[in-house]
Amino acid sequence: MNMLLVFVIGCAVLIAGYILYGGWLAKTWGVDNSRPTPAHELEDGMDYVPAKAPVLMGHHFSSIAGAGPINGPIQAAVFGWLPVVLWVLIGGIFFGAVHDYGSLFASIRHKGQSIGEVINANIGSRAKKLFIIFSYLTLILVVAAFASIVAGTFQATIKEGVVDAAASATNASVAMVSILFIVMAIIFGWFVYRKGAPIGIASIIGVIGIIAVLAIGMKWHPVYLSNTAWMWIIGAYILVASVAPVWILLQPRDYLSSFLLYGMMIIAAVGVLGASFSGHAVTSMPAFTGWTDTMTVNANTGAPASLGSLFPALFITIACGAISGFHSLVGSGTSSKQLDKESDAKPIAYGGMLIECALALVSLCAVAFVWDRYSLEFGAEGFLRAPTAVFATGLSEMVATIPFLASAKSTLYTLLILTVSVFCLTSLDTATRLARYMFQEFWLKPGETYKDVKGFKAILCKPIVATAITVVLGVGLGMGGYSTIWPLFGAANQLLAALALLAVCAWLGNIGKNNKMFYLPMAFMLVVTLISLAQTAIAKINAIMASGATTAPVVQLVLAVVLFVLAIVLAVEGCITIFGKKKAAAK
Repeated sequence: MNMLLVFVIGCAVLIAGYILYGGWLAKTWGVDNSRPTPAHELEDGMDYVPAKAPVLMGHHFSSIAGAGPINGPIQAAVFGWLPVVLWVLIGGIFFGAVHDYGSLFASIRHKGQSIGEVINANIGSRAKKLFIIFSYLTLILVVAAFASIVAGTFQATIKEGVVDAAASATNASVAMVSILFIVMAIIFGWFVYRKGAPIGIASIIGVIGIIAVLAIGMKWHPVYLSNTAWMWIIGAYILVASVAPVWILLQPRDYLSSFLLYGMMIIAAVGVLGASFSGHAVTSMPAFTGWTDTMTVNANTGAPASLGSLFPALFITIACGAISGFHSLVGSGTSSKQLDKESDAKPIAYGGMLIECALALVSLCAVAFVWDRYSLEFGAEGFLRAPTAVFATGLSEMVATIPFLASAKSTLYTLLILTVSVFCLTSLDTATRLARYMFQEFWLKPGETYKDVKGFKAILCKPIVATAITVVLGVGLGMGGYSTIWPLFGAANQLLAALALLAVCAWLGNIGKNNKMFYLPMAFMLVVTLISLAQTAIAKINAIMASGATTAPVVQLVLAVVLFVLAIVLAVEGCITIFGKKKAAAK
């Protein structure tokens, strides 16, 4: 595999897809800048706030990325580089970007409401209720997992009640950089949105601030706390961040975070070019390793574990790098409420997804560079398998092949780990805000806001109450062991993508627009999800029969069956809407 060739050709294909297919979609769907977006029509200074395209792009991408486009491709690399590249490019252009663009566009044509409301208006209220329950529970799991992950990157190493400062230094640096980053974002938002500072000048100062924050955090990090303490602090932070006006934290923080992404992509490009010029661009990573994986490692225990067969595992494992249901919740949850004009939806949603595809290609290049260590058996000397470590090690070592940058390896490794942690934190409070929207929409009728209802609904729908319930459930699950149900997240996330495709397809059909571009992605993701859930259910039944009814396999079996039934019910109702009306129209 030639990393430079794969990266250059892959990026060229993505650019062509954006220009040609993305442009065709915008024309076909009737993007119209003369129509006021919900951000203007319903502006409230809290959730509905117009944002300039670069600012909203920063929020949208920082929210959808997290560690997904890094973890998925690296884990799926056990099938070889060719299946990963094909799914990232084909899936990204024709599946994921269509899904993201369609979800955002459908939401802005439904007053910035979620995909649940799109389903309610175009399929039915029962389908909406089921979708919102499913989406809310998925988001609770995301909050639990990301809170636990972030706390894990912040926590100090404590031995016999005493903090080991040396062992805790890196985590303390990550925590301090994250805290300083939040403070800087608030200051940035105040000057840009309240004092009218020019975005260009503010951005230059912001980039300088990012560099300063990184330098300070790596040298000065006096806060050393346990995992439990950080979980409580993170819970308090997301409670406040998720009800605060978007202009004061969410927009500026995510915009500034995007510069870390751009920096990471520059480091990757320099690394790939450096490896090429130094003769290290060609690696031993095979194009195809076989139809079954036997090389992966359990993320929780470190023990060997297998992804299983290429189909459907490849399409479940590589989610954010090709298509991810979580993106539909971001697009229809926060981004649609900040979109300045309809034409901004293409670069933000379609373009944002393709940037994530490019990041997935970068991740593939990283694992290719360290393939000899990645493909070692578990426990062997030099063994390397944790995706974040693989990513940071691969990129930093590629850059280090450039003679005058050889000494930068350690610093770059730390910076890359910090960047991934920042993305996880941004995804965390975005997921909390999205869950709050979902919780509120469950109790509201179409067209209602939380201010319109009375009685117990008025209490439940208050932003602070809805958010507090979400935080308690999410952080509580994170502290209590979300890992029991986390193995089903991949299938649940891809089921969410299939249902979002179904919803947008139904809406476009109902308004007389061409929706055929959704047929294949929608059907494929449903089939992939159902097969994955069926395999999980069978595996858990066998495990229960072999070792008895222990908690984890029983819970996973029940959830797999519930998700399977949910997918069938919503698919049937959606297909009746889509194809039944076409038949009626044909008559």
